[in-house]
Amino acid sequence: MTKSNKDSHKKELSLEQREELLRTLKARFEKNMNRHKSLEWTKVQAKLEANPEKLWSLNEMERTGGEPDVVGYDKKNDVYIFYDCSAESPKGRRSVCYDLEALESRKNHKPENNAIDMATAMGIELLTKEQYRSLQKLENFDMKTSSWVQTPSDIRELGGALFCDRRFGHVFVYHNGADSYYAARGFRGSLRV
Repeated sequence: MTKSNKDSHKKELSLEQREELLRTLKARFEKNMNRHKSLEWTKVQAKLEANPEKLWSLNEMERTGGEPDVVGYDKKNDVYIFYDCSAESPKGRRSVCYDLEALESRKNHKPENNAIDMATAMGIELLTKEQYRSLQKLENFDMKTSSWVQTPSDIRELGGALFCDRRFGHVFVYHNGADSYYAARGFRGSLRV
């Protein structure tokens, strides 16, 4: 088997895994209608079943504690938008610095991974600060944790990276060295299906 066949094979779920994930997503969708008032699960499920690689990515979001859910629908492109909707930054994605360059620049106490490479491997993207703010309009998230967000290149070139959280009833955008990492900071992702 060639490497590309191996990689594509790895990114498929078994029938049992697909069914379990769809049950989980449906239950979350129905429990949290405030996140997607006018949308119907049957249409979302049909889209998911037609895109097995997206199901794999959603499973990765779920496996790492993200609790993905539908937060919108792009009518023009016929695409459902999923964000990580866990109350706090996903547990399986914390204690990571921002990107590979930041990880490699650390001399001591390197974290195991970085947010950008983890998201890429999962087939998702970090939320932008605008997406993060729109997520926070649905419910209160990251009351005790924080999440890296996509950082503009001019900030990143100077060694910084952005993260967000909710404190004191407000959503805050902060900066930190991209090489920093904390047990309470992870990242939230988005996926378009």
